[in-house]
Amino acid sequence: MDYYAMSDAAICQMLGERLKALRLRKNKTQQALADDAQLSVGTIKALEQGNGKLQNLVAVLRELGAFDSLDAFLPEPRMSPIGLAQHSGARRKQATGKRKSPRARKPPATRQRRTPAGPDEADW
Repeated sequence: MDYYAMSDAAICQMLGERLKALRLRKNKTQQALADDAQLSVGTIKALEQGNGKLQNLVAVLRELGAFDSLDAFLPEPRMSPIGLAQHSGARRKQATGKRKSPRARKPPATRQRRTPAGPDEADW
């Protein structure tokens, strides 16, 4: 699925539909899930429609036993950005100005002299 081509609202709606499908696979009603997660039925309905708070989503995922899929959804970074920068080797700080393979260059633009437009500009 090409998520980059989808709008944010469409992705949220799709996630809500998947959450609803997970709830149904676990054979839980909205009311039972709301009671177990200590949320209102309206909150469950909102999440299933692609709306809601992240904190409520976490509570529902906990009750549905779906935390295992979080690592696939948002994997933990293997190395911190600082560690990655330290281990990536020396980075160039400035260009040398010399190229290994010459490129075809455009000839330099010729400069045209400005001619005075009127008698007032002739004195410059």
